Amino acid sequence: MNLKHLFYFWKTARSGGVVKAGEALHITPQTISGQIRLLEDSLDTQLFARDGRSLELTPAGRLAMEYADEMFSLSAELEQALRHYPKGRPVEFRVGVSDAVPKSIAYRLLRPAVDPADPVRIICREWRLDRLLAELAIHKLDLVIADSPIPPSVDVRAYNHRLGESGLSFIAARSLLTEGMEPFPACMGSLPTLLPGEDSAMRRKFEDWLDRKRLRPRIAGEFDDTALMTAFGRAGVGTFMVPTAIEQEILGSGDLVVLGRAEEVRIEYYAISVERRLTHPSVLAISDAAKAGLEAMGSGGVVDAWEGGALRPD
Repeated sequence: MNLKHLFYFWKTARSGGVVKAGEALHITPQTISGQIRLLEDSLDTQLFARDGRSLELTPAGRLAMEYADEMFSLSAELEQALRHYPKGRPVEFRVGVSDAVPKSIAYRLLRPAVDPADPVRIICREWRLDRLLAELAIHKLDLVIADSPIPPSVDVRAYNHRLGESGLSFIAARSLLTEGMEPFPACMGSLPTLLPGEDSAMRRKFEDWLDRKRLRPRIAGEFDDTALMTAFGRAGVGTFMVPTAIEQEILGSGDLVVLGRAEEVRIEYYAISVERRLTHPSVLAISDAAKAGLEAMGSGGVVDAWEGGALRPD
């Protein structure tokens, strides 16, 4: 059996057709179709049922896909294992960061991968989680950092590795605070609120928390980017939320204050890889550092918190 022919079959099945497979591989659809026919002839088995321009896997094709998935996954792991120890040049570490993950959290998680004693060239890509997982599946990425495990709707052979978690902090500009304002969390019902984007796990868990507290704040804006949401919050447009792990660096110059915290709301962060057992040295460094906890990876300090119309040291 010609493994090149098998690869074209596998790529076509994963891409959904010869046209998309050809675009991904930079060869003509006719070439791919010819290679698949040669594979079917050599096996004396039909792998695709053709209906006009559409292709459907036959039962034999589905069986072949199961084996091909395993074979090309192992092939990619072998390539990575050998590529991790090159001579004379830095190791490449290609990582995707879901756009729902705050930049400060992503930095804390990825920083241990950069070791001056063992140079690594880190290549970061930020995108929606589903697009990053597609890149991971074809081994264009070594790792994906996300605020949720692989969604059930995404058909990708990969593994979730939990890195850590954080509570949720609610922050507001001092200009929004008024004397006699209700204490947290009741004050959230009367203050304008800024929301993370709809793909963010932080937003979903915040909305669940609001339902449990029976609070209905006025939504003043929605932002995919945490830094932009923070900028609007700092300008007094509305309260906003951040993982407690990065609360202190968000407070910055002192024009912001912590309204309160929901420690029962846990925002989790994951490393997603095609490896069941982590072997990439950069990924291992990330995993080992994360065991200390996200809070321990940041700086300590004392912040102010709101309590029923007055500020108290926390």
